[in-house]
Amino acid sequence: MMDPAYLRPARFIESDAPAIVDFARSQAGSARSPTEIAVRLHYAVRDTVLYDPYQAFARPETYSGRVALERGRGFCVAKAALLAACARVLQIPARLGFADVCNHLATPRLIEMNGGDVFRWHAYTDLWLEDKFVKATPAFNLSMCERFDVMPLEFDGRNDSIFHPYDRSDRRHMEYLAYHGTFADVPVEKIIASLREHCPRLLEESGYKGADFTKEEEARHSA
Repeated sequence: MMDPAYLRPARFIESDAPAIVDFARSQAGSARSPTEIAVRLHYAVRDTVLYDPYQAFARPETYSGRVALERGRGFCVAKAALLAACARVLQIPARLGFADVCNHLATPRLIEMNGGDVFRWHAYTDLWLEDKFVKATPAFNLSMCERFDVMPLEFDGRNDSIFHPYDRSDRRHMEYLAYHGTFADVPVEKIIASLREHCPRLLEESGYKGADFTKEEEARHSA
C-alpha cells in the first residue's frame, strides 16, 4: 500500500507552496501521463535551478525545495526536494533517497571543506511511475555539465537515473558507497548530525564567502 505521506506537503517538500504549484503545472504543460509529466518535471528542475554546493548547511531553509526554486540555485538535497514537491502537486507519489558518494571530480576547495571526496547524504528523488519507484537525480544542470565535460543525467521515467561512474573522458566521477534509505521528507536533523561528525567545516558559513563553484570548475578544467 502506498504511503499517503508521499503525496502530502511536507516541511521541505512544500507541494502546497503557490510558487511550486505554479512551476509544476506550467512545466508539465500538455503532458497527461504520469511518466511524461515526471520526465518534464525532471528536466525543468535540473536545468532551471543551478547546482551550487556552497550552501549554509547548518540552516534548515537550505534543504527546502521552495527556497531553491526562489533562489534559482541549490544543491542536490534541495533540488531533489523540489522535484518531489512538483511531482506531488500533480499526484505522482514521490519520496527522497539518500546515499554517500565519492565524487572524484570535486574541486580542491570543496574537497578541503568537505574533509575528503566522500560526500554524505547525496539526494535523489524516487518517483512512483508505472507501478514501481524510479530514481531521478536532477542535481547537475545541463549548462554546467556541458562546460565541464560531465555527462548530463537523462531520465525517461522508466529507468533509474543516477550519477555516472565516469565522465566523457573516462575519468572516475561518482561512486555510490552506502545507501541511507528513503524518506517522505528531508531528514535534516540526521543530515546535519552526519555533517557535524564527518565534515564540520561544511557547517561553517565563513568558508563560503567568495566561493564560486562555477569559476572553480572552469579553473580546474583549464589547468
